[in-house]
Amino acid sequence: MLRIICRAKIHRARVTETNLNYEGSITLDVNLMRAAGIFPGEKVEVFNLNNGARFNTYTIEGEPDSGKVCINGAAARLAQVGDEVIIVSYALVDEEEIEGVNTRVLFVDQNNRPTHVRES
Repeated sequence: MLRIICRAKIHRARVTETNLNYEGSITLDVNLMRAAGIFPGEKVEVFNLNNGARFNTYTIEGEPDSGKVCINGAAARLAQVGDEVIIVSYALVDEEEIEGVNTRVLFVDQNNRPTHVRES
C-alpha cells in the first residue's frame, strides 16, 4: 500500500508578489527550493496562514537569493503581498519504506532567507 507522506516544507515564507495574469504556479527563489529539497515543476500545496486559503500548484524557479515567493495565476486571488504561507511537498511511499523517510523543514526569516533546516 502507498501512503502520502510530507517530504519537504518551507515554513512561514512571506508572499513577495502576486501575478494574476500569469499562466499558473508559484515562483520560488531557486535557493529556497534547493534548501528545502523541492524540485522545479513539483506539485506543492500552499497554506495561507493569513486567510486560511489552501491550494495546489507547481513550482517554478525564481531568481537566486531574491527571496521571491510569487503566487501566480488564479491562486493570486488567494494571497496578498506580506501573507505568510507554508509550502509543502508530498511523496508516495510504500508502507514498508515509511520508517526511512525524512521530512525536511526549511525555516525562513521575514525576508525569506533560510535560518535553519530540521529533518525528522
